[in-house]
Amino acid sequence: MAVQKHQIHETDEDFATLLEESFKKESNGSLCEGEIVNIKDNEVLVDVRKKSDGVMDISEITANDGSLKYKIGDKIEVLITGSRGGRPIVSHKKALAKSKVADFIAKYDENAENVFEVKIASKNKGGYVAYDENGVEFFIPRSQMRETNVGTITKVKVIKVDAEENSIVASKRRMSDAGRKERKEALEQIAARTGEVVTGVIKKITSYGMFVDVGGADGLVHYKEISYKGPINPASLYKEGDSVDVKIISYDKDKKHLSLSIKAAQPDPWSEIKEGLSVGDAIRVTVSNIEPYGAFVDLGNDVEGFLHISEISWDKNISNPKDFIKEGESIDVEVIEINHDTRRLRVSLKNLLAKPFDEFKAEHKAGDILKGEIVSTTEFGAFVKIPTKSSFVEGLLHNEDASWDRGKRCKDFLKVGDKIEVKLIKTDDKAGKISLSLKELQDSPIADFASKHSVGDKVTGNIKDVKDFGAFVELEGGIEALIRKEDATDELSVGASIEAAIADIDKSKARIRLSQKKLRVQKEREALDKFNAASDDKITIGDIIKEQLN
Repeated sequence: MAVQKHQIHETDEDFATLLEESFKKESNGSLCEGEIVNIKDNEVLVDVRKKSDGVMDISEITANDGSLKYKIGDKIEVLITGSRGGRPIVSHKKALAKSKVADFIAKYDENAENVFEVKIASKNKGGYVAYDENGVEFFIPRSQMRETNVGTITKVKVIKVDAEENSIVASKRRMSDAGRKERKEALEQIAARTGEVVTGVIKKITSYGMFVDVGGADGLVHYKEISYKGPINPASLYKEGDSVDVKIISYDKDKKHLSLSIKAAQPDPWSEIKEGLSVGDAIRVTVSNIEPYGAFVDLGNDVEGFLHISEISWDKNISNPKDFIKEGESIDVEVIEINHDTRRLRVSLKNLLAKPFDEFKAEHKAGDILKGEIVSTTEFGAFVKIPTKSSFVEGLLHNEDASWDRGKRCKDFLKVGDKIEVKLIKTDDKAGKISLSLKELQDSPIADFASKHSVGDKVTGNIKDVKDFGAFVELEGGIEALIRKEDATDELSVGASIEAAIADIDKSKARIRLSQKKLRVQKEREALDKFNAASDDKITIGDIIKEQLN
């Protein structure tokens, strides 16, 4: 095939000059056949029919296993690349490379695409020397390629071959220009199909989406356009090289930005939700992701529902959803909210579980003695966790039911984690509340007091607290009694000693009421009885009252 020299654009550099500069040493020499006359140390002497034998480094004829490819007396093709001390410097490898270039030029077709993948081997002032997979040498002028590193693999376009110089000149810039033109045409063609669904190949995956090649044009599938579930990490579903169906959404001509969507190329699963799912339905889902505040569940049709932490268990103190569910687990849930406008779906796990309160009611009745654990204390009492058949409930131990001491609060003597026994007082079906008592399992100090005292007995004590309605009096043994203002004759003040009669003892409510007026009447009756016993004239209480009225 006759080889024609290609004409290069006037603005391009004189590639022949650059090539000559790049290979000035080689071009001053010649390709010839020589004979190996001696091999000594790291040098090979080759007879090239010059005044002196040519010198070649032994590495030129050393195989990968360390053996020599040639021996003394063998004919070998070499290239004279220069001289040193009057002796020619020769190279067998460069001779082979020149031969390959010659073969390439002989077969070169100027009408072909002439695009080759090469590896940059070295660079010099003029440009870069590169080789293709067959070992053919290419020269790339600096003006035809951006600064790059040795070892880089890239595609170039051959722009000139020279049989006389035995050289091949290539350009990366021409390759890029052609590529840009092709991509522009491809973008315009694909943009004309906006709204259509096409098949593409994933070229690159990033944190914000995926670049997909659709007919030679690259478009972006934003991570929000991958699934109807919402924003998703592309790498969790796809890998580079995968084929995907995408819908062409839009094309920004100024920015040359093509937007694609995977989810828009698929049927909208919310249409199925709207037609076939209602609040109250029980469905089976898969736990797809667990967060501290709840879990996301997959309905199996590219729709996710949200299971809030408060809907996982009847346990109000749940702190970590992972204590009850795990990712990948299939669970039955109840739909509790569907919002088609915001595409929000909420589900509940606990609604399909037996209610602990109902279990507790079926297992216990008022008066039962129960074992529990303190889970929290408040100003008004403490909450006690009590196990049921499949779960547990929380009952309230109010301060007034915790101790016979009226001033003692739960937080004063109980702490979270304490194991205690309590008595079930009552259950409130409507409010779902459980009332407990600790003091009813203890001996009442009032009962002991009642066994030693009766109504009417005179007692003494000190006033501990004064209220609008009266005062609380501390009696012997720390027993507390109440004296109302209407039953008092003395001024009631904290710390004052008081003498009064027992007006009432209520053992069931552990209450004692005192009265100074009752004591005064009792004393008057005793004095009257004493007077009447010593006198013939009898006087009654009525007489005394009449006299006082007069």
